[in-house]
Order: sequence, then structure tokens, then C-alpha cells
Amino acid sequence: MLSCRSLLSQTKNKKRKKSRSKNKNKNSNTRVSKKHNLVSKKQNYEEEEEDCEERFNLKTSAAPSHTHGVQPLGNLYINPGSVNSRNTGLGNLQTLTDELVLDILGLLGGTHLGVLATVSKSFYVFTNHEPLWRNLVLENLNAGFLYNGSWKSTYVAACYLSFDVSSVGVSGLRVRDFYSDYLFQSWLCANLEMKPEWLQRDNIIRRKGISVEDFVLNFEEPNKPVLLEGCLDNWVALQNWDRDYLLQLCGDVQFAVGPVDMKLQEYFRYADQVREERPLYLFDPKFAEKVPKLGSEYEVPVYFREDLFGVLGNERPDYRWIIMGPAGSGSSFHIDPNSTSAWNAVIRGSKKWILFPPDVVPPGVHPSPDGAEVACPVSIIEWFMNFYGATKNWEKKPIECICKAGEVIFVPNGWWHLVINLEESIAITQNYVSRRNLLNVLDFLKRPNANTLVSGTRDRVNLHDKFKNAIETSFPGTIDQLVQKAEEKKAQQKQSFWDSVTDSKVGAFKFSF
Repeated sequence: MLSCRSLLSQTKNKKRKKSRSKNKNKNSNTRVSKKHNLVSKKQNYEEEEEDCEERFNLKTSAAPSHTHGVQPLGNLYINPGSVNSRNTGLGNLQTLTDELVLDILGLLGGTHLGVLATVSKSFYVFTNHEPLWRNLVLENLNAGFLYNGSWKSTYVAACYLSFDVSSVGVSGLRVRDFYSDYLFQSWLCANLEMKPEWLQRDNIIRRKGISVEDFVLNFEEPNKPVLLEGCLDNWVALQNWDRDYLLQLCGDVQFAVGPVDMKLQEYFRYADQVREERPLYLFDPKFAEKVPKLGSEYEVPVYFREDLFGVLGNERPDYRWIIMGPAGSGSSFHIDPNSTSAWNAVIRGSKKWILFPPDVVPPGVHPSPDGAEVACPVSIIEWFMNFYGATKNWEKKPIECICKAGEVIFVPNGWWHLVINLEESIAITQNYVSRRNLLNVLDFLKRPNANTLVSGTRDRVNLHDKFKNAIETSFPGTIDQLVQKAEEKKAQQKQSFWDSVTDSKVGAFKFSF
């Protein structure tokens, strides 16, 4: 949950200042008119909004903001005369948490939500919670939709053709004295700009013009991230891929956007208007099959051209994606599928990356013991608000960088990573298997629960055997050589450890570790 301590402290400090000023004039001005009290309350609320904007640097885009007057719960405690209209409007349901109320409302259809919105101001706020309407659109309009300024307007316009949604104000009513951390948090995360201090740390290794041998020796074999510059200079995509070009090239082709398919024109319309906590991300693994010219206008950088999954031909798991998204879109913490490594090339825009090594689980992330599921209950922005600051004091700090157009980041297998677009961005990413991580991939594919872990293919159960047999056919003896090399390396590491704790001259232990 969002911590409102900073908002609360700001308002408390402001109240102390006003109290001191009031005490000075207490003898000369002991009576305040009711009208003046109302004006003061309005001014206080406006000043609180200004404080929030100054501290959090809210977005200034033309997209609408659906706050409905919701304030953080801490504001109620410094306004003792106020009554939380959230509770009075819910009646006996006020004992339920906001999350549970929204879970119950999520079982309703659009018509019932509309009727319930007329019951009270509290139900009006809850039933206009945008994620409720977003789910209705994505579940019921998967054949396509035109985003219409808000998810509710989009749903109404698509399902009730005779209703003129343009006659209804997008921002809706403003409810007084409604306090909820959960709903305010959702609004704040949808409207918050990335803080400068979240973008300052840049500790990734950067290289330009290194040889393949240097890349393998210093980064791929030790499994370390690196940002590579100058790899895309010859890409046609780097020169051509802007909105106009892609719209003309792709026409009516539909691309995967979350659980739905959309034309680029529809998606760009959505991206231009939306302001939400988790914007939809265009992430399509079949883009090169749908529009072959897209696949021909980029080439795999020389460092990643050994891709052993290629021996499976058309049976290989999904491995390449075109990625598009507005500022604020991205991917929360995850590990790439099937124990593969990956590279990500930015063609337009810029991306903030945070990476943790395989043995460090990021704060706020809760993987299941078998690795089949990863729970990251907070959005990307909320993760920065609540968890990012703590990582500054960690012994194993995350690797961070901003990857700009024309740059490529190497993501080693097993590394946790989060990515957020700092502006509208277009990128290409590919997952691959080289000799350096072949054994890891084979081990992953033969796990007992591989049918739940393997992704990007229909045949999850037999993928290990198919892949191993294809490797042995195409590259005889390779697996045995890699196993032998791994065993030798393990033996050397074990010997090196005992050398560090045993003094061969005196035959005794020395504590040097």
C-alpha cells in the first residue's frame, strides 16, 4: 500500500504554521464566519493538491485525471470535523477493505455498476474505478475497441451505441470528504512522473566496438549485464521506424496488446489518451510473420548470433518480440523464460532498467518455491515509491541504466529485471541460447514441473527431448564437451577454496575468508 506519511507531514507542518498565526491574532479576532470557514476549507484542500504536485511532480499531459476528489486517509486525521463519506455511503459494507469492495464490484457487469453508482456518493466513486471498466473492455471487447478517453466511456460507447458519451464529462463528479489510501494510491501512481532521484543511478558497464571474444569472456561467460553502443548503426529500423512509417507499412494488421489484438492506429489512439497505473503494452512475438518487412529491417547484433534454439526450426519457443508503449508502460520484475539470455535494442525513446542477480530476489517480489509463479503485487511506479530507496543500502545493489535509442542491453539468464518506458518507445528484443547457457536451458526444460515453467510453445512436456536430440544431431559431442568443461570448472573452484583455507607449508588451517 501507498505510504501517505509524506503527505501527512506536509499538511501537519502547514497546519502548525497556521495555528501559530491564529494564536497571534486570537485576542483581536475570536469569531470567524461560517462563510469564511467554508472558503478556508476549500483553500486548504487546493493547497494540499498543490503540495502533492510540488512533491511528486504530477504529469501535465492532456489526458484526463479521474480522482473524483479522493484524498489519502491521513488527511482525515488532521481534519477532525470531517466524516469519511466513504463509510457513510457504503452502509454495512464499510467494514470491508477497499480491495474487497472492488473485488466484489468486479463480479458485476457494466449495467449493474451504472445502477449502483446512483445509490450513494461512495458507490459512485467505487463503481467509477477505472480498472473495473478496463477489465470489462478487455474481457468483452477482445474483437477490438476504440479507446474513448476513459475505460468507462470506451465500454459505454461500444456496448450502448445509441448513448452519446460525448455529452458526459470525462472527469465525472467530485466528491467531498472521501478518504481512501487504496484509491488515492491508484490515482497517484497513474499521474506521477518518475522522480529525478530514481533516474540518477547508472552503474552498468558500457562498451562500444568490443570483439565477440571480449563479450563472451567478460560478460556472457560470467553472466554479467552490459550495455552495448553502436550495434544498431546499420539498422534500417533505426532510421525508418516512426509512427507514420509503421502505420503505412502495417495498415490493418493486428498486434498482440495484452489479452487483445489491436491495429497500430487503434493502439496509438489509446496511448495518446490514456493515463493509468498499468498502461497496456504492445508485445507481439509474431510481428515478423505478420509483416515480413519488419523482420528484414533489423539484424541480430554480432554478439548474439549463436542461437541454438534455431535447431528446432518452427518448433522453437517464441523468441523475438516487437515492443511499443507510452511513457509509464513496461514490465514488472521477472526472469526471462526457459532460462534463456536476452538482448533488448531500443529504436525509439528510452527505457529505465533495474536488474538483480539470480541470487537476489528484488524487494516486493514473491516467487513461489518452484518458480512457476511470481507475485509482484504493486505496479512499477508504486515499486519505485515504496521499495527503490531501500536498495541504496543493500550490499548487492541492483544494476541500473537508461537505455536510449541506438543502444542494446544484454540481460543474462536468471537475472531479475524491471523495465519502464520514460517516453513513447519502440524496441526489439530476442531471447537466445548459446553454448554458454545451453546446459542451464536443458536443466530447466527437464525439471519435474517443466509443463508449468516452460513458455512460448505448445509442446511443453517434450521440448527437452526434442531440443537435446536436435543439438546432438546438429552439433555432435557438444553437450558432452560442455558437461566435461563444467565439471572441470567446478573442481577448480573447489580446489581454489581449499587452497585459500589450508596452509600447505605448516599443514594447518588459516582463516583467510
